[in-house]
Amino acid sequence: MSIKKWILHLVGIVHSVKDENLHWQATNHELNNKLKHQQALHEQSLVAELQKRNAQLAHDLELLKTQHETELVIFKTRCEQDIKDYKHYLKALDQLKLSIQNSYAHLPEAVAFTIHHHAKQLLNKMWEANDFEKKMQLEMKLIQFMTVLHEETSHYLEQDNDKKLPEKTLNLIQQRENSRK
Repeated sequence: MSIKKWILHLVGIVHSVKDENLHWQATNHELNNKLKHQQALHEQSLVAELQKRNAQLAHDLELLKTQHETELVIFKTRCEQDIKDYKHYLKALDQLKLSIQNSYAHLPEAVAFTIHHHAKQLLNKMWEANDFEKKMQLEMKLIQFMTVLHEETSHYLEQDNDKKLPEKTLNLIQQRENSRK
């Protein structure tokens, strides 16, 4: 075979491949266009879905942000009120200490401070309790303690007892100390 025949044969093969390719493209042109159109529609659908989800997430995020800001304001307000209430409790305990010192002038100052300290410990335990029931129990103990002390100081002032002690109050302190052990 000569080179010319070989080249002609090669050119014929190339043309037949090109013809086959052209025929395949012509036959499948409509299907190819349909697939491209479906792909474009699918991409548009995905873009629309992503935009929709993005808008929903932005909305949800804004709602959460507003909710958290509101909760933070409420929490701060509660904390401020708690601090104010705690200061009032401390002021009441200081007044109670002064009442003890005035009612029982003969008592050593350390006894009045001990009673005051015990009341303050009850207050702090009550304030720091996380469990509602425990908090209520401690509040009742504090109320009971302060009521007994108030009754004793009032009763003491009504009588002429120069050297009497606030025995019920001191007994409560001793009972609580013994129950810890």
